[in-house]
Amino acid sequence: MAECIICGAYTKYQNGKCTSCFRKDNNDSEIFDEVGLNDQEWERRYNMIKGRIAETLIQELFLSLKYNVFRYGMEHTVPGITELLKGVKSEVAYQIRKMPDFVIQHAKTKDVFFVEVKFRANGTFTLKDLEKDYPYNNAYIIVVSKKHIKCLSVEELRQGKEITPESRNYLGNRKEFELDKDVIIDFCDFAVSFFAEV
Repeated sequence: MAECIICGAYTKYQNGKCTSCFRKDNNDSEIFDEVGLNDQEWERRYNMIKGRIAETLIQELFLSLKYNVFRYGMEHTVPGITELLKGVKSEVAYQIRKMPDFVIQHAKTKDVFFVEVKFRANGTFTLKDLEKDYPYNNAYIIVVSKKHIKCLSVEELRQGKEITPESRNYLGNRKEFELDKDVIIDFCDFAVSFFAEV
């Protein structure tokens, strides 16, 4: 992350100033407020982009291994519904919001899987990171980090297993997917190059 050249706090620009230092130097917060995204909005967009890069990596990995890959998440299946569901509290709305990112189908066996992709710079994903009452018990959580691509099922998370930097639950070890470990290593290299500065 970029640091403020004056105080060392978080800033969105390399060799730039944080919000506070910028305002002090310019003595006019109105000018600042009209320019670009505010820090909260910038952070939200930044995290969304990291997540989409991780999703694209996994999508391309499975496509390269001849899987059928379908984007399944709410934003793809029911475009525009995000705004309509704001503030709606019902079981159906909750399940729509929690739809996994992909449905993938094995090319040979025709088996079908729900896949949820998460980027974690620290390489950790535990049951605490999963929404309480997550409705897709048969989904697989694939975690892309700076160094590895790991995977556990939601059921395994609920049994107490975790994805950590030290765990050995690599995506290539999942027998149900029958993946080529060399291809996964190539995609890990992509992840390293894309997320090196994150």
